[in-house]
Amino acid sequence: MSDVAYPIRLVVTDDLRRSRLTVFFRYLLALPHMVWLALYGLVVYVVLVIAWFAALFTGRVPAGLHGFLAGFIRYQTRVNAYMYLVANQFPPFGAGGEYAIDLEVAGPERQGRLGIFFRGLLVLPALALSGLLGYAMALVAFGGWFYALWHGRMSEGMRDLGAYSLRFQQRTVGYYLLLTSRYPALGRVPME
Repeated sequence: MSDVAYPIRLVVTDDLRRSRLTVFFRYLLALPHMVWLALYGLVVYVVLVIAWFAALFTGRVPAGLHGFLAGFIRYQTRVNAYMYLVANQFPPFGAGGEYAIDLEVAGPERQGRLGIFFRGLLVLPALALSGLLGYAMALVAFGGWFYALWHGRMSEGMRDLGAYSLRFQQRTVGYYLLLTSRYPALGRVPME
């Protein structure tokens, strides 16, 4: 299924199989990605400030800045999908290539300057809900860890709940990073 109208879409092509060995050592294996994501995130905040000023004056985020920010949340999606057992494949470093759980971000759009100016305040309710969904995703991953070790695959319901939570979180991050003016929506449960 596809939510064509929404500018940030999570695409799930995962087959539910999980390697017991990589599931067991998942957080240790993800450590290099976490370090790189933290360093990448520092640069993102500098770029976000520049994009915020540019968007305030022009009404849109410049294409280069938009692409950089979109690449960050695409990479962040892959790392989180791997860490929370929503995907099995080890993610590539950066936003290039294909992955079993991927994020599609539409190009730069015209945005209201008032919404851009107050974005940090407007995003707070979505951030609160995103945090709650993050706890739910962590609980599902904890249960999924045992399930995947036992069965060698992930439960479809657990994977879909994790993907649903991840989708809302990334839509919230995308809204905060000025990639879209659309407020994060919970939407339907079926994945794109």
